[in-house]
Amino acid sequence: MSRKNNTAGILAGLLAGAAAGVILGMLYAPEEGKETRKKIKTKANDLKDQAKNKYGEVSEKVKDQYDNISSTFKETASNVAHTMKDGYDKYKDQIVSKTADVVKNVESELNDLKK
Repeated sequence: MSRKNNTAGILAGLLAGAAAGVILGMLYAPEEGKETRKKIKTKANDLKDQAKNKYGEVSEKVKDQYDNISSTFKETASNVAHTMKDGYDKYKDQIVSKTADVVKNVESELNDLKK
């Protein structure tokens, strides 16, 4: 999460710096005030559109990464569950088999004692 916050902070800083540079450049340019304000408004709209586009790109990347991580987690959880079930089935069968052997041995011993 902090990497996402760092990226957003860097992006915001770059956009703010670019906006400040454009505005200062226009304010010091030898043009009429009306024309300068028009250029500032145009540049501000351009920067707003760029920011929206970057936000969309970053948002899409985060969504894709979330989907990938979620899918990987689900697959791993499923594999772990199958492995646990297979291990349980294997040991259950061994225990049932050994228990049956023990019961036969006990019955045999009891029969020998009865004779």
